[in-house]
Order: sequence, then C-alpha cells, then structure tokens
Amino acid sequence: MRVIQYVVADQLCVGLVQDHDWILPVMAEGGVYALAQEAITHSRSLRELISERMTDERIAYQLLIDEKRLLPPITHPDPAHCLVTGTGLTHLGSADTRSAMHAKVTADAAELTDSMRMFKLGVEQGKPPAGQVGAQPEWFYKGDGSSIVAPEQPLQAPCFAEDAGEEPELAGLYINGPDGTPWRVGYAMGNEFSDHVTERFNYLWLAHSKLRVCSLGPELLLGELPEHLEGVSRIRRNHSVIWEKSFLTGEVNMAHTLANLEQHHFKYAQFRRPGDLHVHFFGTATLSFADGIKAQAGDVFEIELNQFGRPLRNPLQFENEQPVLAIADLA
Repeated sequence: MRVIQYVVADQLCVGLVQDHDWILPVMAEGGVYALAQEAITHSRSLRELISERMTDERIAYQLLIDEKRLLPPITHPDPAHCLVTGTGLTHLGSADTRSAMHAKVTADAAELTDSMRMFKLGVEQGKPPAGQVGAQPEWFYKGDGSSIVAPEQPLQAPCFAEDAGEEPELAGLYINGPDGTPWRVGYAMGNEFSDHVTERFNYLWLAHSKLRVCSLGPELLLGELPEHLEGVSRIRRNHSVIWEKSFLTGEVNMAHTLANLEQHHFKYAQFRRPGDLHVHFFGTATLSFADGIKAQAGDVFEIELNQFGRPLRNPLQFENEQPVLAIADLA
C-alpha cells in the first residue's frame, strides 16, 4: 500500500495510490501523522485504518503534480518535533564497484583512511544476528521538519554552499508512541541533498555539509520493504538529461541491516520523546558529484524506485548572497 499527502484549499489531505494515475482520498483529519497516532493508541494497523476510510472519489494524480499540490508523505503539526537525520558509509555500491571496495578494505589497517575503517567495520559487524547489536554507523543531523521540501518544490542551497548535489536514498519514517516506543510508519524515497565539495575537503566538515534541506516522497510505502531495490537517479537541464545512473539499495546492497541502523539511532533517550516524528536516511553509493557533475540553478533532480511509484522531482535554486551575519547582544 502506498499513500500520499496533498493540499486542497490549504487543507492537508491523505490519498491512497490506486494505480499510476489515480488517487483515492482518505478521510483523515490531521494527515498521516494523526492516522498513525490513532493506530498506535488503538493497537490497529495503519493499513487497516486507511482501508476503512478511503472514499470512492478519484483524483487525477498528474493534476496534483502539475498544480504542485503534493506534500511530503508525512508531516508533524509542529516541525520542531520532527528530527531529520541519516547514516553514511552504509551501502556496498553497485556490482561494478563492490570488488574494488572490498579490495581496499582488505589492505593493511594502518593504510586505511578513517572512512574506510568505518566502512570495513560495517561490512564485518553491521549485520548481527536478530536480537543482537552490531557496529554503529556514521550518523549525521540534517535539521528539523522545516528542512523537508515537498516534491516538485525547489531545493534551495545556501549562498555559502560549495556544491549542491543529490543523494538518492531510502528513508525510514517513525513516530514515538506515548511510552517512547518508536513505531515505524513506513518508508519513502528521499533526496538527502548535500554539499559534497565541503565534505570532501575534510571529513570533519561532514556535519556542515549535511545541514541542508532535503526532499521526501511523494509516496509512503506501508508494509515490508523489498531486500533488493533498483532505482535511477538523473539530472535534467533545459529539458535534457545531462546525467543518469542506476542505484541499488535495500538490505542485500547494504553493509548494515536496517534494524541495526534503527537501533543505533533510537538507543539515545532524547530520540524517544513521545509524539516526535523521525525521518532517518539510510545512505547511498551513487552520486553525480562522483562523476564530475556540478549542478546548476534550474537543474531538476529526479529519483525513481519502481516500488515507490511516481518519481521524486525537485528543481535546484541558490539563495541570494547574504551579508555577514550580525549577532545581537542582550547584555
């Protein structure tokens, strides 16, 4: 089952994706977040609630896209209570590059970079048996819910950015129950969007490079995630594709299990605050930056995964130059 959120006359709406072309509205005041809270409270599944509340009306999916009425597939009524985070060095890469990566991690430990040591640790200890805890991954913070851009809306890079590059990823979406238990709502495609020039200058600037907006959706996948997923990431410039590459995700293409990544995020008590929404990106191995592409204002990022329905599309904008920030003093 796949659902979307969209807006009608400033009203948040939920829709069940019937097929590639049609949406069935779902009666859900408060959106997917409110439905999920109700499911937790009454020990129901989200799919059951949606099935009970879908209507017979049909809305053309393309119309919502053309009129830019899509929203992220889940939102918190207070964006400050949505935490956007992610993990890196989690994916093994494509079949063509996997052997090269393994060749590097079998080198003498003294010759490995910090990043390769982290990757090697994930390969060796990132998939523990059920009920056990494996190696912790790289982890980063991106922002709160205000950093999530809706599908079809522009991703804006700050004026000080050195780069503005896509990152095609899976994201897990979670709500903490009243007792702090994290509940997985489902999965969505995402463009994690980072500054790769800043990151590559020195990995200690990774934290800076990740403090950017991102996008999510348009569809929320409810239910079991396939272990193997193949997608396509592309950049369009003036209606022409200037770069396109397939990417792999899902657990069989990762150094960590999703359960291990979830464990190392939610083990921190501050991430189990009741009612909070979490968007957690699971990483990627495919970047246009690695192929020497530098995105320009007006370029459109497009990410597709067949199991997630319609592609996630966002044009690129750059913020106007800003003066040096002046800090006001209350002393």
